[in-house]
Formats: sequence, structure tokens, C-alpha cells
Amino acid sequence: MSDPALYALLVVIGILPSVIWLMLWLRKDCHPEPKVLIVKTLLMGIILSPLAIVFQLLVARTFLGTTTGPTFYLWAAFVEEVVKFWAVAAIALRSPEMDEPVDMMIYLLTAALGFAAMENILVLSQTFGDGVGATVGILGLRFAGATLLHLLSSALLGYFVALGWFWHRHRTRLFAIGLVFATLVHWVFNLFISSMDQGVSLGFSSVLLIAMAFLVSALFDKIKRRQARGVPLTA
Repeated sequence: MSDPALYALLVVIGILPSVIWLMLWLRKDCHPEPKVLIVKTLLMGIILSPLAIVFQLLVARTFLGTTTGPTFYLWAAFVEEVVKFWAVAAIALRSPEMDEPVDMMIYLLTAALGFAAMENILVLSQTFGDGVGATVGILGLRFAGATLLHLLSSALLGYFVALGWFWHRHRTRLFAIGLVFATLVHWVFNLFISSMDQGVSLGFSSVLLIAMAFLVSALFDKIKRRQARGVPLTA
């Protein structure tokens, strides 16, 4: 297989988990967003993802002196959550299509899946030579692990940003709270998967993701119910 064809295949395979998750979660939106805006947000998540690596390594080499350990994982999680929000801010935040509270959750998880797609491509590019079986195995782990984690942590942030529609005066505080929770969830997941005991790592990370999936699904429904009741904005 020629190099261009190989790279194209890696891109397609790397994006596939994100596309599948996106199609599943978009079904929770009663008023579907324009496909063009969804695609742009997804692509912006891909485009901005290298910024996370730059910021992570800059601080790691300047202040931390390591790219492992709890402190670095916390910093890495924070940077990635911020970059994913930037992707939404760059494309959808000021769009007239952003006209419902639940839209914040939709666009943030979309940007997160773009971010995860780039991560998947980079990981697969390093392991593709190990054979089809290894590639499929890694892709499966990424689909059920890191890709889903990015989606859920950003959707959690999106919920708190969505609450700003109802408590306008507290938008900044709600964003900060959401960013803290999203970062902590992301950080805990990173700690689990870095565990030396793979069995323990897989068990705890799976429990975390399942719990988060139920929580985020419930938050989607909660914000839609609040929106349907027509609760007025608080100035």
C-alpha cells in the first residue's frame, strides 16, 4: 500500500469511533443542528488538538520536569478541556444556530470527538505496523475508552454552560465549576489508565465511564425538561 493510501486509511479508521459516537449522541437532540455546523465543529476539534500537546509539553518541560505523574495528568486534562471549548467558541458559540441550552452539550461533545479523532490517528500511526489484529484491538479500546471519555467530560462542561442560559448572572461561575468537574473526571480517568495493574486500570476506568455515561444522559434529559418548561432567564 502506498504512503498516501496508508495515511488516508489511518485517518478514516481514526475518525470512525468519533463518527459512531457522534451519530449515537446526536439522537438526543430533539431539534437537530445544521450538519454543516456540526462538521465544522468536529473539524475544529481536530485542527486545534495539537495546541493541547504544545501547552502540555511547554509546562511539563518548564515547570514540572516530567510528562508523567498525577500533577502532569491534571494539567494535561485541564488543557484538553480548555482546547475543546475553544473549538466550540471558534465555530458555534456565536452562531444564531446556538439557540437552545442543550446545544452547548451537543457542540462541546462534537468538538471533543474531533479532538479524540486526532488522538486516535496519532496512536494508530504508531501501532499500525503491529498488524491488523493489534490495530483493531487498539481501536476498540480507544472507542470504549479515551474517545468516550472525551465526549463525556466535555458534555459535562456543556451542561454547566447550558445552565448559564437560566442563570445569566452566574455564567462565568458555572463555566468555572463545569471546567473543574470535567477536568477532574478526565484526570481520574488518566490516573486509572496509567495504573501499573492493567486489570485494576480497566475495571475502574470502565466503572467511571459507565457512571459518567448515565450521568451525562440524565443531564441531557434534565436540561431539555427545563428548556421545555420555558423557565425564564435570570438576569
